[in-house]
Amino acid sequence: MLLFAIIAAFFINSPSCAAQTDHLASFSDPSKIWGNGIERVIEEAYRQCIRTKIISGRVMNIRLPFAVNNDRDTLLETELDFYGGGKASPAELWTVIEEILASQPFEEYIAALSSGREGVIIFDIPTQTWSISTDLFDIARMKAGSYHGLPHRPYVLISGKGALERDVYNYLYCIGRIGIDCSGFVWHILAYIGKRGGIDLGKTLNPVLGIPYGADTSQYIGTSFFNSRSSQIIAVDDRIRNLRPADIILFRDIEGVITHSAIIQSIDFSRGILRYLQCNNVAPLDERGVHESFIHFNPANTSVSLTDPSLQWTQIRFAPFLGEEDTPFADDGARYRYNSVNGRGRVVRVRALVPVIERINR
Repeated sequence: MLLFAIIAAFFINSPSCAAQTDHLASFSDPSKIWGNGIERVIEEAYRQCIRTKIISGRVMNIRLPFAVNNDRDTLLETELDFYGGGKASPAELWTVIEEILASQPFEEYIAALSSGREGVIIFDIPTQTWSISTDLFDIARMKAGSYHGLPHRPYVLISGKGALERDVYNYLYCIGRIGIDCSGFVWHILAYIGKRGGIDLGKTLNPVLGIPYGADTSQYIGTSFFNSRSSQIIAVDDRIRNLRPADIILFRDIEGVITHSAIIQSIDFSRGILRYLQCNNVAPLDERGVHESFIHFNPANTSVSLTDPSLQWTQIRFAPFLGEEDTPFADDGARYRYNSVNGRGRVVRVRALVPVIERINR
């Protein structure tokens, strides 16, 4: 994505922009890397969740933030809702995000980040406002690791040297209160696969889910459905050799409940690399939101389960804001292997998409 951003910036400022557009489109075509099968279709859906922008003179890849209702309302007496409840489509979210990025309040935020002075940005998510402290004591306290933020009032140390991608994420999440949750993201990709394969997955699943005719399926789909005993959910033996693109990886929380879903985009059996896509906020600061993750395995031994400790899961987990309490698992592998009374993580497949994927691959 970084190379794409650099080339995009070159073409934006090129005097022959119109002549270069076709070349850029060709470069960015997922088929150049993923061919014309299901891997390409999933990649297309994934790229709809990331946009390259020039903000404060810097080329940035802006990801849809992770957002779910009531995620940070522990100390509040009222519920804390996000736009679309984490289930809105990327197209709808980008319409709102573009308005936010073009707004005067966002310009004022960028100006504060570019003032040349260190400071502490204090976000207030319930009121969708922010303030800045340049008090030397507040700055020193943050640098020393003494964090005084609250779940609904994150504190962020800034250098004053300009905005970074993480700063844009913070604004969209805390002030815009906008994004998509893990199952909303997975549903977006599944529905896109269905569309490219000639079916409306929502209409196909609505009778199974008991959803009223004409209702938006995305508002009813959650990780609990992927973990259900529905006839549309196929349990997959999670040995590497059995996995396929569009399979869904399910993760448990510390209490043993399935609370997170991700989707496999590709499996390179010759190089031993499984790439999966997900949306969460417990990732390195510049990966929060929609991002790619990898599992490395031995190509000579594909009979191992995803729970096998020999696999290398590269996705490290961090607190959403620097200084907040660490997450209970160091990486995705530790989370998937976590053995509660309910078992470990699992992999499932949506039955209705099996013939669709076969058609796409043909």
